[in-house]
Amino acid sequence: MTPLSLDVTIITGMSGAGRSEAAHVLEDLGYFVIDNLPPMLIGKVAELASSTEKPLRYALVVDVRSGDFLHDLSQAIEELRCNGAYTRVLFLDASDTVLVRRYEASRRRHPLSDTDRVSDGIGRERALLEPLKGEADLIVDTTSLNVHQLRDRLRDVFSQHAVDGALHVNIVSFGYKHGLPIDVDLVFDCRFLPNPHWVDELRPLDGRDVRVRDYVLGRTGTDAFLEQLDALLALTLPGYEREGKAYLSIGVGCTGGRHRSVVIADQLGERLRRHGYAAAVHHRDVDRDA
Repeated sequence: MTPLSLDVTIITGMSGAGRSEAAHVLEDLGYFVIDNLPPMLIGKVAELASSTEKPLRYALVVDVRSGDFLHDLSQAIEELRCNGAYTRVLFLDASDTVLVRRYEASRRRHPLSDTDRVSDGIGRERALLEPLKGEADLIVDTTSLNVHQLRDRLRDVFSQHAVDGALHVNIVSFGYKHGLPIDVDLVFDCRFLPNPHWVDELRPLDGRDVRVRDYVLGRTGTDAFLEQLDALLALTLPGYEREGKAYLSIGVGCTGGRHRSVVIADQLGERLRRHGYAAAVHHRDVDRDA
């Protein structure tokens, strides 16, 4: 096997956050999926793939019930990388409230709950997974995503990401009044720009409309803001690449997530693509009520 010819994605995260759906998406994209694989056996994937001459892509679903989880998983990932495999960790997360609601709807017992309270198991699992989340290559917050939106989000990321290890950037616009996204590395606040919400004819529209876009881009400070972001990312993104980071998530926020942040996120995506980066843009709150 040549370096990076084996591509392995570890799918993990909170129970109920969408691990199974993520596995289905990667399977549709051509990954060979293995579910509930004990971490101590993950390193054997390199041996399994050693008999083929073409690049192979695996998606391995693991959860906290699998033995000495964190220690075994860390060793397995290190073994894969030592064997020349390109390896990433995808962490699925969601708010406690949403996870409780999903468990109540499914009428399933949480795997780490010693009582009838789902929240007890969620608390134990979150504490256990905290170190892993901090080391994950890609975190996806499914709190506000339905099944179809999660599929689209993962397809955007994995269908565009090459096996060559190039940095993939995901940009999400959001509204501060709906809460900060939990799956972003960098956050930029554009609430200092004039708000189209206070322009009667623009209020019902959103940042995807050319009239709103022209309004935001025509305000004092917008060009300078975008130029500063451009310069900052031109400095930092190559550094992330040198450190081996495969995914970078950027949040762009305004008050409601419908006007200014949408325009700025789209503009940022265009600029990054012109610089040669694979950049996907997602508008989290654009369809919420104004």
